Amino acid sequence: MTDTKWDAAVVDSSSIYWKRNLVISLLGSFTTIVAMTLLLPFLPLYVEELGVSDHAAIVQWSGVAYGATFLAAAFVAPLWGRLGDIYGRKLMLVRASAGMTVAISLMGMADNVWQLVALRLFVGLAGGYSSGSMVLVATQTPKDRSAWALGVLASGIMAGNLVGPLIGGALPPLIGIRNTFLAAGGMIFVAFLATTFLIKEEKSPARKQAAKASSGWASISDKRPVIAMLATGLLLMLANMSIEPIITVYVAQLTEDPGKVTMIAGIVMSAAALGSILSASRLGKLADRIGHWPVIAGALAVAGLLLIPQALVTNSWQLIILRFLMGMALGGLLPCISAVIRHSVPDSAAGSILGLSVSSQYVGQVAGPVLGGFVGGHIGMRAVFVGTSVLLIAGAAYSWLVRPRNAATADRK
Repeated sequence: MTDTKWDAAVVDSSSIYWKRNLVISLLGSFTTIVAMTLLLPFLPLYVEELGVSDHAAIVQWSGVAYGATFLAAAFVAPLWGRLGDIYGRKLMLVRASAGMTVAISLMGMADNVWQLVALRLFVGLAGGYSSGSMVLVATQTPKDRSAWALGVLASGIMAGNLVGPLIGGALPPLIGIRNTFLAAGGMIFVAFLATTFLIKEEKSPARKQAAKASSGWASISDKRPVIAMLATGLLLMLANMSIEPIITVYVAQLTEDPGKVTMIAGIVMSAAALGSILSASRLGKLADRIGHWPVIAGALAVAGLLLIPQALVTNSWQLIILRFLMGMALGGLLPCISAVIRHSVPDSAAGSILGLSVSSQYVGQVAGPVLGGFVGGHIGMRAVFVGTSVLLIAGAAYSWLVRPRNAATADRK
């Protein structure tokens, strides 16, 4: 059985399940992201509680502990995608939620900072629920609804990133830091149960055989669209994260009252996420109607243009509005990236290539703050906005140039 025939069979046989799978994946992704990000407000305090006393060392260990998860996940995402192609995408979600339940619960029992870092590494190695959900939804949803469904899922993931730190700021004063980790582990355990008993994935011996025989990257006939999407995912995260290291300092230059700097900086950081949450499903629906490539190129171009006035603002409220609009522009990129990859590769290699896409996004997430901090410190903060703008506009042009000439037709196959 060919990949094309298998694709058609999957859409027909799983049509009664794809909406339920989307709902469970959405709730599970939101829950796991909340549990992973709620430690942000109290991570330095916990590092200090674990015996690190020097201020510089606290900051250093906090950065190492936070980044360890993303570093580990970047290496293993393609592996989990490959195994999902062979053994089933649901199994990867069950594995991820089980591993995260154990690791995050154990963080509340750590005796020293080394154990905390090791457990953060283990979360990255064993986790990947949200990226696995993207693969499941992308391959189980009818193609003419895929960008909308992925947009809904992306909104849930971004909402988790927004809500997690808020919960992390509220819970420790009430129940303590260690009990907060245990509560987070309990949240993920609920996601584990829902995933295990409610998600339905059709078994396909043909897909398993095709995935084992497939060489992944070599099985893609036209690699240009996939390469463009890997670059776009990296650019998306780089654009989001390059501004993060300089936001507070930049806001301090725009705000007269020093006591309001951190509050306004938090609003600025949240504005882009809120814009993306509101626009992701809508832009995904638009992409299903007019094609993914116009939405991708348009979103990159608009976001790039919106960065230029951010370098010229004179008041913090102007920056908040522009970040919100930029978030709305970028909100449709993640679902469109996944949808284009889904349509451009054989189903037997979809998990592997989507895993590579996740890795490229993690690279952008790590490189963005490093580059933003370097440029901001050595050239100037306004140069960060301008430089990121140039990268996004170049990415828009590249995506438009490499798009398949029959892109509109290909999007609907």
